[in-house]
Amino acid sequence: MSEVFHRETLRGGQKWSRIVKRHQALRLIDASSGGGAGATCVAALLFNAADPAERYNMPDTLKAQFTAFLTAGRVLYSDMGHILASLTADTCGWHDTLTGHQDAAGAAARFGTGTYQDLRNDWPRNTRDNVLVELVKHGLGRRDLHANLNLFAKVVTDESGRFAWVAGNSHPGAYVELRMEMDVLVVLSNTPHPLDPATAYRPPPVALELRTVPPPAADDSCRMARAENGRGFALTEGLFR
Repeated sequence: MSEVFHRETLRGGQKWSRIVKRHQALRLIDASSGGGAGATCVAALLFNAADPAERYNMPDTLKAQFTAFLTAGRVLYSDMGHILASLTADTCGWHDTLTGHQDAAGAAARFGTGTYQDLRNDWPRNTRDNVLVELVKHGLGRRDLHANLNLFAKVVTDESGRFAWVAGNSHPGAYVELRMEMDVLVVLSNTPHPLDPATAYRPPPVALELRTVPPPAADDSCRMARAENGRGFALTEGLFR
């Protein structure tokens, strides 16, 4: 395994964005402890850094891989059929793709209102406002919002098709790693999942690590997982020839 060249901690309520280069891997590690264990959720949006009009496409990602959630061996398709990133490692086992994110009204209904001046770092922040702030830094805005991932979170459906939050899906030390197959603008928000029933605002911290990794081999597990993925890799790699 190659050496980590960057580490930082994404505190509860914090937002983050960075261009992660092709053949670099971003590992997110559940750094929760005590009462915060099991509540970890990091919302993620992904864009082609060279042309942000191309971004993660949830429907294509799911239907091409016959799945409703993400775990190791699956990839993230763009709306142009390219593969933005591959999930090369995962000790959590389930990452939500379907239920979106919380806005200011939803956060206020759950956690109440307050200001930074009054509450300091306990000030409740919401995913929508967090990601909009990060998008502006890259010349993007409200129209660039799209279906996000909710890393570390598990949501299932019952026989009536209603969503249900599954508590305790993640655990301290659990991690998921995204290997970038293109230069990708990654936007993260460490804020509560919209279906998490907790009413106390205590999103736990998440550790971030970046390292350089080898290109995917011909027998790469993500490439081989489905025939569609093989075609997606071929299309993506053709951009760089």
